[in-house]
Order: sequence, then C-alpha cells, then structure tokens
Amino acid sequence: MKKPIIGITMGDPAGVGPEICLRALASSEVRDQCLPIIFGDTEVLAQCAGVLKLPFPEQVITDNDLSQLGSVTGSGVFHVNALNLTSFEPRVVNDNTGAASYAYINRAIDAALDKQVSAVTTAPINKEALSQAKVKFPGHTEIFAHRAGSERWCMMQYSEIITCTFVTVHIGYADVPQALTTERILEVIELSAENLERIRNRPAKVVVCGLNPHAGENGLFGNREEERLIIPAIQAARERGIDVEGPLPPDTAFLPRKRESTDVFVCMYHDQGHIPVKALAFDSAVNTTLGLPIIRTSVDHGTALDIAWQGSASAASLFSALKLAVDLSSQARPSGSQA
Repeated sequence: MKKPIIGITMGDPAGVGPEICLRALASSEVRDQCLPIIFGDTEVLAQCAGVLKLPFPEQVITDNDLSQLGSVTGSGVFHVNALNLTSFEPRVVNDNTGAASYAYINRAIDAALDKQVSAVTTAPINKEALSQAKVKFPGHTEIFAHRAGSERWCMMQYSEIITCTFVTVHIGYADVPQALTTERILEVIELSAENLERIRNRPAKVVVCGLNPHAGENGLFGNREEERLIIPAIQAARERGIDVEGPLPPDTAFLPRKRESTDVFVCMYHDQGHIPVKALAFDSAVNTTLGLPIIRTSVDHGTALDIAWQGSASAASLFSALKLAVDLSSQARPSGSQA
C-alpha cells in the first residue's frame, strides 16, 4: 500500500519549526508511516540542519510545481520562496517571518485542495508576526477554514488522555459571551460527536462546559448564558441522538473520573480547554480543525523562541500530529467533514 504524502508547513522560520520538521524527516517512525514533505524555505532548513547537525531532506522541489509531489519517493522539501533572508535572524520574529509562514501555509493548502498531499500538518506560527505582516487571520484554524470555504468548523485539541473542542477560540474574554449562540454551540457539539465517532469507531460521549463559575448557579453568575444559550443547544443535540451531558461547572468537568467516561469536552472559550489539555497532555496533544474538506493537524505548542535553533526542541507533538494525519487520511471521509 502506497504511503500517504503528508505536507508539513515549516511554521515561523525563527522558531522551533525548522528543527522539529527536520527531526520528523529524520525519524524512521515518521518515514515508516508516510512520505513527509516540508513546505518551507530550503536555505533556512539548510542553515538549521548545519547548526544542529541534522540531515537535510532527500528531495528538493524548487519550481513550485505541485505535480512533482506525486513522484516523491522519500522525505523532501517543497521550496516556497517567501522569506527575505537578508533580514532573517533565528529567534527574532517580525513581519518578514510572519509573511513567510503564511505563504508556507497557503502553498500547503493549495496542495491539499489539489489532492497532491493527503493531509497537512502544521508547525507553530507566531500570531504577533502574522499581525505585523498584515495577515487578517489570528491563527491556523481561521486560515484553513477560510481557504477551504468551510462555514461549519471548529478547533479540536485531541489526545488519548483528554480531548476538547471550542465554541470560540482567538478572541478576548470580554467578547466571548457576545460570540455565543445556541446555533454555534450546537454546531460544535455535532462536529465533536461526528468526528470522535470516526476516530474511535463508536458513538461518542460529549460533555459540555458552562461559561460561568458553577455553570451559572441557576442564573446567580453571569447573564444566564447557560439557560439562554447552552442548555437549548444541549437539548437540541439530544433530540438528534447525541449522547451529551451538561452544562457542567468548568472547575469540576475535567476531574479524572469524568475524563475516563468522556470522549470530548465542548468548551466555551480558548483557555477553558487549553489549560487542562496542556497540563495533562502537552507532549502528545494534537490540534486539528473539524469541518474541513481536507485534513489538517498541528502541534499543540508555540514557536518557543527561547529554545529555537538550539537543538533542544522536542518533536513529540509533531510526531503525534503526523500520526493522526496518517490515520485520518487512511479513512474514507464523507464529503465536507474532517477530524
């Protein structure tokens, strides 16, 4: 059986992305599962490989011809000429690195939409650098959803220990209550149940977190978001046959016994789910976007500028993200859905 070609975006060149990508290409564990192709800058990868004494990719596609990806037989790099090397410095992010990382992402998405790669796995980008480059999207999730034309999508942080999906993601806390709607919460519950059933090959148990302390305490805290928005979404999900519980108080939702019986926690905002995921599964969790017509997985950490280009970055999260990408690419996917 032919191995799937997995496109790996290099991430922000100034961060740990180049190092962990090179480590992935050098790993027999990764190469046994897939043909990994880095979408990035060959000169940056060569510099990083030289500094850290890591092997350079076997094949280089230099003319940006996506059709060449079908002929790859080993690890490689798809050169994306987007970085101004004269103003590049490791561990320093700016508009130059932000624009380059955005270009790597877009070229990999092109390859996925053209079915030249089976999936895309992304190394970390820097949101400040994206903003300096005048990129209008705050992160990977929003970029992929826009490029794929998906109207129904959400972020999922997946691991065998704990899995969370998110109703809102990259917005400030003050904006969260206004961003919640019953329709959006129901959408995330449905995406969560559909995709966890595919991953685990059985109906999923979904737990929905409340927004406020004590899940609102019957209207005592907040503006009755639980009663007005969250409970109606849960009721609608149950009517559609989903095994869903909630809203649970966020401070007790993630206790060990509850985690054992729960496939996925639906969280109302970014840190409600990211904190327990990173506390419990930092090295193994995978960030993925549900609802896309293509497969996208990602590391669950940032650019780690403090340790970038020093040889100490762990590629464990990237390995986990690649494994999930391979697993998902081997499954038959219904049109318009993705885990």
